[in-house]
Amino acid sequence: MSESFPTVYVVDDDPDVVKGIERLLQSAGLEVATFQSCEQFLEHHDQNAPGCLVLDLALPGLTGLQLQRALEQQGSVLPIVFLTGRGDIATSVQAMKHGAADFLTKPVDDAELIAAIHKALATDAALRRARGEQARVAKCLAALTERERQVLEQIVAGRLNKQIATELGTAVKTIKFHRANLMRKMGVRVVAELVRMAERAGVGSTPRT
Repeated sequence: MSESFPTVYVVDDDPDVVKGIERLLQSAGLEVATFQSCEQFLEHHDQNAPGCLVLDLALPGLTGLQLQRALEQQGSVLPIVFLTGRGDIATSVQAMKHGAADFLTKPVDDAELIAAIHKALATDAALRRARGEQARVAKCLAALTERERQVLEQIVAGRLNKQIATELGTAVKTIKFHRANLMRKMGVRVVAELVRMAERAGVGSTPRT
């Protein structure tokens, strides 16, 4: 994941609107990149880069909602603050259903826009931290042997070393050995943390037989 400073991407086909928003955001100390079409944005955007998107709803060519769908299909987590010159409730509902961070009507209040952007940037940072943690846990799980994975599933199911040994048909000291190894590979020191990591990664509570 990129560790660069977050950028506010602004997509609007009205040069005056773009210039006004750019000046406002720069005065608030925010990094800004502007585009006059969804196609231009898609051509240049790196979805690994942190930030948020301020997006006009009615655009020639690809519309704001269509760009939202395209980003969704790419697996992007970039939060979107929609801007529209029309108070289209049905459209705003569609946008929010697909994860829009906010939906503001032009002319937008400066303070309201800044607040929505800061909220979207905080959401983006949280989502990226979560994805980074998921990737780290997945990498740790991939390093486990088949037996270590079986022991992990038994631990998640709440079984003690003796019970796990009986279930897997081996000695308690062997289970202790595997348990120590898998905790080292997962980067944890206590079982509670190991269980939380495993559950977040989707390791089931029902052991395989």
